Amino acid sequence: MVSTPSPSLAADAPARRDAEATKAAILRAARHLLARHPHADITLKAIADRAGVSAPLVLKYFGNKDTLFARVMSFELDVTALLDAPLDELGRHMVRHLLVSQRDQGADPILRIVFAPLHGEQGDILRTNFRTQVSERLAERLTGPDAGLRAELAVSTLLGLGVMYGIARGTHLRGAEVEDIVERYAPAVQAQLA
Repeated sequence: MVSTPSPSLAADAPARRDAEATKAAILRAARHLLARHPHADITLKAIADRAGVSAPLVLKYFGNKDTLFARVMSFELDVTALLDAPLDELGRHMVRHLLVSQRDQGADPILRIVFAPLHGEQGDILRTNFRTQVSERLAERLTGPDAGLRAELAVSTLLGLGVMYGIARGTHLRGAEVEDIVERYAPAVQAQLA
């Protein structure tokens, strides 16, 4: 005779994990770690611990560390949000987005490029993705002369802010209101975009 669980036992069963939310948490964890540590120093266990999952679950969803980091090394989704504003407001939007991402999600949308290894395949992939998915995509939106140079200058200005805010953790910068920083910093970014 097969018994069926009583309704009270079914209610006490652990909630099933939402696969998409779990994958997103793993990606956030890996991005967070990659924005702070060299690729070679990051373990699956560290990613799993930060995401609140087990290392075998990371493997279940991504297969291996290389597959996971291929996703992490893409800037496509991050850049879509970073560039989601009209050109005349883009500098303000980019600065605000960078700061809010750091403050609220603990992850900068572009800062992981800072930790690209100087040599090796992983560094080459990250640099190529960064150039094509960030700098060149921004340059495509710009008009006028030297669009590529201006895009790279705008992005480098953002990277400086991201380093000071997210890595150096400048006490005055982190103690300021986001909108105050936007007011002070966005004109420097916008000057390259206009």
